Amino acid sequence: MSKPLRGADIVMRVLQRAGHDRIFTLSGNHIMSLFDAALETRPDLVHTRTEAAAVHMADAWGRLHGTPGIAMVTGGPGHANAAAALLTALGQESPMVLLSGHTETSQLGRGGFQELRQVDMAAPACKASWMADRVETIGMEVARALKLATSGRPGPVHLSLPSDLLDATVADNEIIWPESGETRPTPVALQDAAADTVLALLATAERPLVIAGPQLANASGRALLARLETVLGVPACISESPRGLADATLGAFADVVRRADLILLLGKALDFTLKFGAPPAVDPACRFVSLDPEGLWLDRAARELGERLAFGCVADTRPAAEALLRRAAGKGGGNAGWREEARAWMDERPAEWETLRSATPGKLHPAEVFRALRPIVARDPDTVLICDGGEFAQWGQSMLPLVPRRMINGVAGSIGSSLPMALAARAAEPRAPVFAVLGDGTFGFHMSEFETAVRRALPFVAVVGTDARWNAEHNLQLRDYGADRAHGCELLPARYDLVVTALGGHGELVESPDQLVPAFERALASGKPACVNVMAESIAAPTLRRG
Repeated sequence: MSKPLRGADIVMRVLQRAGHDRIFTLSGNHIMSLFDAALETRPDLVHTRTEAAAVHMADAWGRLHGTPGIAMVTGGPGHANAAAALLTALGQESPMVLLSGHTETSQLGRGGFQELRQVDMAAPACKASWMADRVETIGMEVARALKLATSGRPGPVHLSLPSDLLDATVADNEIIWPESGETRPTPVALQDAAADTVLALLATAERPLVIAGPQLANASGRALLARLETVLGVPACISESPRGLADATLGAFADVVRRADLILLLGKALDFTLKFGAPPAVDPACRFVSLDPEGLWLDRAARELGERLAFGCVADTRPAAEALLRRAAGKGGGNAGWREEARAWMDERPAEWETLRSATPGKLHPAEVFRALRPIVARDPDTVLICDGGEFAQWGQSMLPLVPRRMINGVAGSIGSSLPMALAARAAEPRAPVFAVLGDGTFGFHMSEFETAVRRALPFVAVVGTDARWNAEHNLQLRDYGADRAHGCELLPARYDLVVTALGGHGELVESPDQLVPAFERALASGKPACVNVMAESIAAPTLRRG
């Protein structure tokens, strides 16, 4: 007769059977049974310094692999710390699962230890949020979470695990185990007739444009989109930035969108980033096609666009792209002149950026930093580049190569995720360089994770632009209220390089352009988590527009 299993044992075995051998976690009372169960299944527990960092790491893992990253935190305040980070993963359509410990079910409503309405707290920031209620089915709940995270439009899922269910034992013959495949999604294909309708609409347009959603912002997704552009002869891009049409990565994107007469939304929600498809950002005569994993977004597009929505269909993004490729094979098509023009506009950068220099002694213009970093990032095709939010990182997004494995803060517009993401990227990529680009305000969110990186031997290079202020907000004040009303955004020109050195990493201070390349090379060669602290001018993010 087999030994009874605890709920914690069931959870860890389901994760093991589904191939999730790395878990980003921070310990706490409610989940110590899971740590104990991990002695049997032997996952790599990457123990972080903050719960939010564990979520950001799982987010990055999901983006890089396409399979759910796993974050595991304790209940109450641990869950509260983690829940806010879910929004970044939600905006970027990143598959991940947050497993949170929870107050015992017997204490609910009675003021139990760290009792909190965890399900309600997480719900607005993820695809689904619920609490397990039976030890016999707890494995099925984990399987359901894994499947939901990658179904349709990928995204984060939260499952609360009450500590009494994790501690409770149950006979093996009473456990309801998920069948093989129950942790994986069933893709929704685009039917041939629908694909032919889309292709016919693209063929009748003079200036069509494909805009894909953030879920394609990884190596395989970018390769798929490049194939689609080549086969269809239609310019294609990914809209993944909170700056929307002013995305620094996409050059004069706003001008391309304004000239388009048909826009195919390939898993891209018609939201604020596209100005809801409304004039003057989009030509009032421009028509739309929406291929979306969720009927909800199709309905919203229909309400926003009315008769301008020429066709809409529910289909998962990757299968939809593959169906279009299959049905278009050998047919040619597309306006070559328009495609080349649109691509040139999105790839173009102002010539003067190559000569921009700082006017302030001891400080560098962001353009100087990224001109020096550009060839270093480009020399390895497997490089992972993480660009956080903020003005300094926007220069990085615009000037650095769009490497296949690039991650940004995403549609949610939050900042602070880049350092934890760099750790997860190194855990996923053992050889190629990993760079994180961020400002000094952003650095403060998760600087303690350098200790995690040193402890776990996860080297990467953080390039920090230190302009001693919350620069994005400072520039908002200048723009909206005037220079005489700019206040409250000041920081110290701190020695973040020394902070990293004190935590066991490698630090570099840069105060002149000639110091940049040697500092980058020493940081890479150190084999340690490294910070290149660049004293930078306070410069607004770049904006590119032709007309």
